[in-house]
Amino acid sequence: MSDKKRVLIIDDDRDYVEAIAALLTASGYEVSRAGSGSEGLDLAKTLRPDLILLDVMMSERTEGFFTLQTMRSVPDLAHVPIVVASSVYTEFPRFRVSPKAGWLPADQFLPKPIDPATLLSEVARLTSVPRP
Repeated sequence: MSDKKRVLIIDDDRDYVEAIAALLTASGYEVSRAGSGSEGLDLAKTLRPDLILLDVMMSERTEGFFTLQTMRSVPDLAHVPIVVASSVYTEFPRFRVSPKAGWLPADQFLPKPIDPATLLSEVARLTSVPRP
C-alpha cells in the first residue's frame, strides 16, 4: 500500500487538470481526476482522497458550489480538506468568501491561475492535518 497522499482534482478544463496533476505527481502525490462535479463526487466516495481540489464553475456556473455542499453532507467525505481553485476571484475581484463563512464550506480558496508554490504549500499543510 502506498503512503503517498491522494489528491482528487475536479475540474472540466483538461489542460489545467493535466498541468496541476503533473505538478502534484512530481511532488510525490497520487493524483486522480474528474471532469464534473457528479463524477468527482462518485470518485471521492470510492477513493477517499486526502484532499480535493475543486473548481466551482464547470459546465454549470454553480456546479462546484453544489458539489462542495454535497460532499460536506457525505459522512465519509465531511472532513476531507477541500481547496476551491477558481478564476471567479480573477473575474470578480471583490468576490471573497472566508472558509469560516459557513455557506461555502471549503478549507481554502485559491485564485486561478494558481501559483504552483502556493498550491503545493496548501496541499502539504492540509494533508498533514490529522482527520477526526
